[in-house]
Amino acid sequence: MANLKEIRTRITSVKSTRQITNAMKMVSAAKLRKAQDAVTQLRPYAIKLHQILGHLNEVSEGEIENIYSEVRSPEKILIVLISSNRGLCGPFNANISKKTIDIIETKYKRQFLAGNVKFATIGKKAGDVLKSKGYTIYEKFDKIYDELNFANTSIISENLMNKFSTGEFDCVDLVYNKFKNAAVQIITEEQLLPVIQDESEKTLNEDYIFEPSLEFIVENVIPESIKISLHAAILDSNAAEQGARMTAMHKATDNATDLIKELTLSYNKARQAAITGEIMEITAGAEALKG
Repeated sequence: MANLKEIRTRITSVKSTRQITNAMKMVSAAKLRKAQDAVTQLRPYAIKLHQILGHLNEVSEGEIENIYSEVRSPEKILIVLISSNRGLCGPFNANISKKTIDIIETKYKRQFLAGNVKFATIGKKAGDVLKSKGYTIYEKFDKIYDELNFANTSIISENLMNKFSTGEFDCVDLVYNKFKNAAVQIITEEQLLPVIQDESEKTLNEDYIFEPSLEFIVENVIPESIKISLHAAILDSNAAEQGARMTAMHKATDNATDLIKELTLSYNKARQAAITGEIMEITAGAEALKG
């Protein structure tokens, strides 16, 4: 059994760790509330924008084409991984890397073997995992979390749209954690480019008058939709990160509390054994003096 000093040192160390994890849990909880509000406020706008896009595609009946809706044979692929810049959030970042590897081993296996699959990262942690496994990162957008807003995410969107429109890539996919609640994150794969209409976005039996023209609106709504989609994905990932970190730190704090209880019990047993030993030594000495 460890001596009393060693146990006391461990108890002090674990208590210090518990203070840190508990503080991190509270910080993450505060950030989660703010991030969750941002996701909640954006969703109604994003949903309505996609409904309008679906209606535009429906009424135009394919007569109006847009470069960002051009469906090509998917030969050159860009996968954008959205993760975090910091760790201590459980399997949050590792899950993104695992999902990406699964995608290239199944969905894009032929393109990957031909060297036509590249990776871009928003948040460096998932990219670090990929690099450790021998994959090369094509482009990084890791500073976005320094000031997360629509203006900055739009710069990334425009970068991706430019690469698609010039033919550098035929398809751009997003892989990220979608926020459900503080304890649950849904690993999501989503096609950003080209823009494809979802059947659920069709709005039948509605009649609109388009001003200044249907062509003008299509040309502006589709790029706006792409920007909103990427912004929403990053906000979702940010909220999911805070939830994952809060949950991980909560578990770490509970584990530290349990460990302190075990160490305290061990300390009390060791102290009792030491006291008992001292009493036996005193008794033996007294008996020896009598003899």
